[in-house]
Amino acid sequence: MNGIAGFFQNIGSVISTIGFADIVDIIIVAYLIYKVIGLIRKTSSYNLAKGLLVMLIALWLSGVFKLTMINYVLKKAVEIGLIALVIIFQPELRKLLAKMGSSNFYGLFSAKSQSVSELDSAITQTVLACQQMSETKTGALIMFERGMTLNDIMTTGTQIDAETTAELLKNIFYPKAPLHDGAMIIKNARIAAAGCVLPLTKNNNLSKDLGMRHRAGIGASEQSDAIVVIVSEETGAISVAIEGMLKRNLDKVTFEKLLRNELVQEPVESKTPKDIIARFFDKNKVNSNEAEKNK
Repeated sequence: MNGIAGFFQNIGSVISTIGFADIVDIIIVAYLIYKVIGLIRKTSSYNLAKGLLVMLIALWLSGVFKLTMINYVLKKAVEIGLIALVIIFQPELRKLLAKMGSSNFYGLFSAKSQSVSELDSAITQTVLACQQMSETKTGALIMFERGMTLNDIMTTGTQIDAETTAELLKNIFYPKAPLHDGAMIIKNARIAAAGCVLPLTKNNNLSKDLGMRHRAGIGASEQSDAIVVIVSEETGAISVAIEGMLKRNLDKVTFEKLLRNELVQEPVESKTPKDIIARFFDKNKVNSNEAEKNK
């Protein structure tokens, strides 16, 4: 009993020393670990990460049971593995750093680059064009840029900068059109480029009935946060790739709802630090007034 009481007493003394900065520190680290785990789970590196976790557990157990030789070998493997991890997880680390430097990271203090009405119109026209191309089994590959810029991909195609309309989309992906065999980039609700070359996915666990258009769409969604729309030339099925995950055989209602949920956000009037602080105190003032009325 004395041991249990001492244990809880030690815990109480440790908790009493925790300050506000420690709580913030713990929350930030926990959030980063959560995001890293989520990023790994969405990629083909998930099984590799599980294998590394097993190795770390084996290293800990070898130390507990004093297995000197095994512990020494595992320690050396871990030391070398730190360098190997940077090489193995290079695509994931690149995507994470690119996402940190994207416009979404600074979105708290920046104005919205496109109006909701323009984006809403672009989505409506895209859905209409994809539905008609699905009926005629016309292949299409369309990328909606979000936070991460797609300028590198745009340089591989032809710059356009035109309003997004269903007729223009169908003309570009018409089988005999010069730009049909490539991807279209929609940026700020406008068609920015067409005939672009996308990177193929390295995921070997995909279904064998997926062609190059689908594999390119998945690969592009793995390396960016873009929403990639794919219309199959063989079946006419409409699919959407998001962060390496492919949602297939979407009907019109589901397809349109998915695009709006992923692309359309509430308009932001102002996002300067001064406005945020002013709104915060105004909100607190309103809440205090309501509390007094309730009394």
